[in-house]
Amino acid sequence: MSPQNEPRTSKAERTAAAREQAKLIREAEAKRQKRNSWLIRGGVLVAAVAIIVVVALIVVNTMRNNAPIADSGPVPANMNTFGGYEVGKDLKPVAPTASANTVDKGSVPAATAGVTPSPDLANTGIAASASGQPVSVVIYLDFLCPFCKTFETSNGEALKQLANDGKITLEYRPTGLLDGNSTTNYSSRAAAAAAAVANTAPDKYLDFFTKLYDNQPQEGGAGLSNDQLKQYAKDLGINVDAAIDDKTYRPYVQYATALATAKGGVTGTPTAYIDGQVFKTQTQDFSDFKTSVQSAIDAKK
Repeated sequence: MSPQNEPRTSKAERTAAAREQAKLIREAEAKRQKRNSWLIRGGVLVAAVAIIVVVALIVVNTMRNNAPIADSGPVPANMNTFGGYEVGKDLKPVAPTASANTVDKGSVPAATAGVTPSPDLANTGIAASASGQPVSVVIYLDFLCPFCKTFETSNGEALKQLANDGKITLEYRPTGLLDGNSTTNYSSRAAAAAAAVANTAPDKYLDFFTKLYDNQPQEGGAGLSNDQLKQYAKDLGINVDAAIDDKTYRPYVQYATALATAKGGVTGTPTAYIDGQVFKTQTQDFSDFKTSVQSAIDAKK
């Protein structure tokens, strides 16, 4: 049939068709808007849930970080009850001869304001070694203390070499003395992280120790974060996340710090003992410490 012979639609039919087409368009638009509405609601719900999760994590972490430190807690393996980690010949850890499973800060006499207690070295494991034995070197320190970093820079390698050669035993005792010089108790957090490393991988302690001084933060700030401390351990192939998050060794550091000030004769860091005798530097960089240690070694020959 030719176009000329096709029946022409009436005006009413054309109007009805247009109305039907408009109806279909309106229905499609309504479905689209409804679908978008559900997508928006779903997106808002997912975002709300995500916000709730983030807020909950922040609250939990804040509560954990602000929780008070218990007076008592476990002693890390490979460290003594005085807060020390000791190495001897070949830089092998020296097994603690005086240790316990737990310590309690409450057992340490409280310091009297304005009074410097007399050192009670017999009860802090500081004494001259026996004749013919390696010289005992004990160093109280703080990972935030810039003078301690200077001390370590001047003497660290030489001391480790003397210990490796079996001429001295080298014991580090980290403290939390400078907690007030950071906004996050960094000194104690760093010392506790080092204790966790000693407990888990004692052969990595000195490497972790060096990392903390190589990356020492300035006083007055927040210090290294817990995540940074965890990462430094991971860089050495160690995972101490749980111990840091749970503050496992913070009571131990708290106890060791109290003991250092109450009985160890420590009024500042670094404080060092060579065969039971306190060292008093005559130089700004503590470079005379090596000479004093060598003199003690020579005296035992």
